[in-house]
Amino acid sequence: MELESEELKRLYGNRFGGEAAQRDDIWKVLCSRFFQRWVPTGSTVLDLAAGHCEFINNIKAHRRIAVDLNPDVRNRAATGVETLVLRSDRLDSIEDRSLDVVFVSNFFEHITREVILSTLQEVVRVLRPDGRLLILQPNVRYCARDYWQFFDHITPIDDRALTEALSATGFDVLTCIPRFLPYTTKGRLPTGPSLVRLYLKVPLAWRVMGAQAFIVATPRTARQVAQRATTNGG
Repeated sequence: MELESEELKRLYGNRFGGEAAQRDDIWKVLCSRFFQRWVPTGSTVLDLAAGHCEFINNIKAHRRIAVDLNPDVRNRAATGVETLVLRSDRLDSIEDRSLDVVFVSNFFEHITREVILSTLQEVVRVLRPDGRLLILQPNVRYCARDYWQFFDHITPIDDRALTEALSATGFDVLTCIPRFLPYTTKGRLPTGPSLVRLYLKVPLAWRVMGAQAFIVATPRTARQVAQRATTNGG
């Protein structure tokens, strides 16, 4: 069973209390030095399950939207960021094919397989045909020992399972980095901005310390679907 919005507010308030400045410093670097390359500054970007809004507050875009079931998202979002309190698989306020980029970070482990699939289907609906879905996700292959340290983790998922789910819901994976960031900011991730910049420059370090996958996917066009069906004898 998913947690209700007020329960989420209390849970994450306890979990991340006192870390705001440190986390924001990390996300400033992650956005400017890595994620921004997939987010054109003239685009419309949605941060799904935005949490403390570290990504959406630090990314540059023409229009920025934060969606979360936790109503505290309204207090976390920076000036100029639109906020919506919605379920991830019921984005009724978002028009079809209206978004250039959707970003999802550390979320799918908190929901059931059924909701993962319905969320991905909803993302297909709101993304433009040439849009991008960016996913940062704990990879249970590399953090199994610590994966269940959080009370609200309910679904184990790795890069291979996520790739399969994306394909099943109408996405093609463009980029898959199975080992990117360390599992948690409470662990071995360098916390100073200069050290984070250095980490991003050394992919060899990702292979040693990385326990989160990063995936970029795009909606499969109707033509591609037809071509696949023909290839498979459909």
